[in-house]
Amino acid sequence: MPLTLLLWLAQSYFSVPGPDAPELAPMGTYSVGVRTLDLVNPGQVDILKYNNDTKSAPVADRPLKIEIWYPATLAAGEKAETIYESPMAGRAAPRPGVPNTFQILGKAKRDATPRAGDKFPLVIVSHGYPGSRTFLSYLTENLASKGYVVAAIDHTDSVFGEIRAFSSTLLNRSADQLFVLERLSKQTQGLPIDGEKAAIIGYSMGGYGALTSAGAGYSAKSPVASMVPGNYLEPFTAGHEKFASRRPANLKAIIAIAPWGAQMNSWEDKGLEGLTLPSLFIVGDQDDVSGYEKGVKRAFEGAKNSERCMLVYENARHNVGGNPAPTGIPLDFTARESFEEPVWRKDRILAINQHFASAFLDLYLKGDETRRPYLHPGQKRAADATWPLQPGQAAGSKYSNGDNGYWKGFQRRWALGLQMHCYSAGQAASK
Repeated sequence: MPLTLLLWLAQSYFSVPGPDAPELAPMGTYSVGVRTLDLVNPGQVDILKYNNDTKSAPVADRPLKIEIWYPATLAAGEKAETIYESPMAGRAAPRPGVPNTFQILGKAKRDATPRAGDKFPLVIVSHGYPGSRTFLSYLTENLASKGYVVAAIDHTDSVFGEIRAFSSTLLNRSADQLFVLERLSKQTQGLPIDGEKAAIIGYSMGGYGALTSAGAGYSAKSPVASMVPGNYLEPFTAGHEKFASRRPANLKAIIAIAPWGAQMNSWEDKGLEGLTLPSLFIVGDQDDVSGYEKGVKRAFEGAKNSERCMLVYENARHNVGGNPAPTGIPLDFTARESFEEPVWRKDRILAINQHFASAFLDLYLKGDETRRPYLHPGQKRAADATWPLQPGQAAGSKYSNGDNGYWKGFQRRWALGLQMHCYSAGQAASK
């Protein structure tokens, strides 16, 4: 039986959630197209060629491969189906029995005709270290079906199977995000992009970049700054004369999923206070990569000038952002742990992320105030809210309307293991 057919039989679409998904998770009404774009950011510092004798690094053109999902119009008989080829996740060298690449079944039509007559907000998606432009395809396809143009970056030097020294990621992550955002906002490539409204979604190192792209300048005293030789990170630090002008006016909000860096003191209080855009943090309270109490939670609490929420997965570690493990191929533990969580079902995490990302972006990019109650449940801890049942009454699949503090959009008995903490801009987090 051909490998492609086996893939179709063994794997479902990651962007299409199951029946236990919360209310806003299902795909939207638009067909989805996808295309690949090669961009070049000219004249960037090539930190990997830093010369210790001259204390300088040369400049070079920086290539970036982009995958773009968008609302499309399909001709009669066309189907929104494709297959993405992805390098295997993880940093380890190839191992016997574990393939170097794998396939992801996508619900999008390659090079489909973009939808005409409408313009849609732009969402930039930024992976971790390492990662790939298809590692969050569960979210990119899902959001495109709901009326967004979503551009995911392959960050050079930080892609699965092609990673290089960490200094490149530290220096280039925010710069890559802002370059792609600016380029696509002005040169839309014939896509239906509303260049006035944009957001960034960053996972792990993508979150490290997203916070700074949105105004949180790094600390010049941080160990992270010392990892980038020649003071080349300085223009991205709080208080630098060039930093305030970096944030584009059309960047309206960010979603930071398990953002790396606060546990390394990448931002001081002054830097975090520079984040004034609405923000949604997503994190596991057992995150052992980005840290929780001294990491993501510290960044969330320090961003006191942002209208912000933090979704917490209880007993989850760091893998709350990317696709699940591929099926139908052999994976050893090292490969599998790059995708999965030890406690949570991964499909459950994906559906919850789809639900809350949709609510957040609809509110802050489209001005849909009906989404606000989904982000502000009456009880911060989902398990503390009750939705009473009469003796012998079946729970059913009805979504909560938010009464009694039960989380709006979740089915009865099904909002467990989650916390949501929200604060208005200027409001300090409660201790």
